[in-house]
Amino acid sequence: MRHSSCFLLCLMRFAAPFAMLAIAGQTLAADLRRGEQIFKQCASCHTLQTNSNGFGPTLNGVIGRNAGTVPNFRYSPAMTEAGAKGLVWDEAALSEFLRSPKSKVPGTSMRFWGFWFRSEIDDVVAYIEANQ
Repeated sequence: MRHSSCFLLCLMRFAAPFAMLAIAGQTLAADLRRGEQIFKQCASCHTLQTNSNGFGPTLNGVIGRNAGTVPNFRYSPAMTEAGAKGLVWDEAALSEFLRSPKSKVPGTSMRFWGFWFRSEIDDVVAYIEANQ
């Protein structure tokens, strides 16, 4: 009995990190699936296809791009100016914008109030980044 208890304790200590990795992998996959569902709200104006603008600019390649610089898209003067002043869409800047577009870029023509929950923002940003 004593040996089997020791064996089980050792097994649990060895297996626990692998179990946590499996759980983390499932969470990441679930977040991307949730991000895909959330992105459907964005897809009424935006696309993730290359060189394919809709009512809003394509979001393909948005991570790392200067704001207001997608070719053949007519941005608001505020967005063009923000890009000219150095606004680059990294994860942090995009997250701030998705939280409150009109606070991040006053005068933007984006007709979206912003996401209420940080988890929604994280999930949709992860989805956009994974599909660039």
